[in-house]
Amino acid sequence: MSSYSPIGPVVGVVGAGQLARMTQQPAIALGVELRVLANAPDESAARVIVDTRIGDYRDLGDLRAFAKGCDAITFDHEHVPTEHISALAADGYAVHPGAAALVHAQDKAVMRERLTALGAPCPAWARVAGVEDVTAFAAEHGWPVVLKAVRGGYDGRGVWVCRSAADAETAFAAGVPLMAEAFVPFRRELAVLVARSPHGQGVSYPVVETVQQDGICVEVLAPAPGLDPEEAAQAQRIALQIAHELGVTGLLAVEMFDTGHGLVVNELAMRPHNSGHWTIEGARTSQFEQHLRAVLDLPLGSPAMTAPVVVMANLLGGDDPDLFKRYEHVMAHDPGIKVHFYGKQVRPGRKIGHVTAVGDDLDAVRARARHAAVHLTTGEYT
Repeated sequence: MSSYSPIGPVVGVVGAGQLARMTQQPAIALGVELRVLANAPDESAARVIVDTRIGDYRDLGDLRAFAKGCDAITFDHEHVPTEHISALAADGYAVHPGAAALVHAQDKAVMRERLTALGAPCPAWARVAGVEDVTAFAAEHGWPVVLKAVRGGYDGRGVWVCRSAADAETAFAAGVPLMAEAFVPFRRELAVLVARSPHGQGVSYPVVETVQQDGICVEVLAPAPGLDPEEAAQAQRIALQIAHELGVTGLLAVEMFDTGHGLVVNELAMRPHNSGHWTIEGARTSQFEQHLRAVLDLPLGSPAMTAPVVVMANLLGGDDPDLFKRYEHVMAHDPGIKVHFYGKQVRPGRKIGHVTAVGDDLDAVRARARHAAVHLTTGEYT
């Protein structure tokens, strides 16, 4: 633990993954001191942030010790127990987002109940305790039925698309509480990133298209190509309304399905989000700077794009851990490409970084991002 005295506001980030890591650079420019709570000293953000504390985010004592001296506390994941967040707020700490808001990103059933009550477009859903509940739900809404872990699922984990009662039995074998949703036929997946400050200022980034592979986002296209301007504006209104009604402070990512005849809200996240990594180079204010501004109740920055088209491609780990030897080709081939590595050990399928390309033509920009991503992770050429 460091012994220096901070000269700017201290923002404590619970969690030391890549989101906290990427918040460090805008924090430097803003004069903000970042403190992170890491499980281990070799985590992504702990490798680059001086004020790293080691502790367990599930332990209230560790959280209270971490919070001392912080001007604001925020999170790079949704797994901190809701009651611990409430306890920190009761202690007088400025916690953003607060427990009453964050629970809607932690508990999918609570989220569905609230969004349905607000009139947000949602699929039919129900809490289910066993296979018989799923078959009853399917009798009303049809197969397939999507079963989701109420808490803890991400990147395609904790989601089962069930086409029969036998599939549902497999899902229940995981031993976690589940909820059922009607399967939504969709053309593509969209995401809207908005920010809201404690005094209620809100801004929205352009709607983006996210491309998924095995439940993991592999590519983000900004703005979403071919999206009707009225539908884009509607998506932004929905996201801003949700942020307002839930009392979100900081960033809110709203993942949606584009069905071809309307939008359906899929998931919420209350933190910087994979669908917003393009904003580092592609927006006037990155999502990471915006989140810092919001949790410190500073005026929010412009979400306008810096180029007509931005494409972000995730880097997923493969069999070869030595990625740096392939830098030379990528940088020589395309000096405009931007590479971000997360300081993580390489494992097959793990998100270890991303690349971003900006330009005027979607096909050309997309090809550049794909070329860099493929070569960095596999050594192959596209």
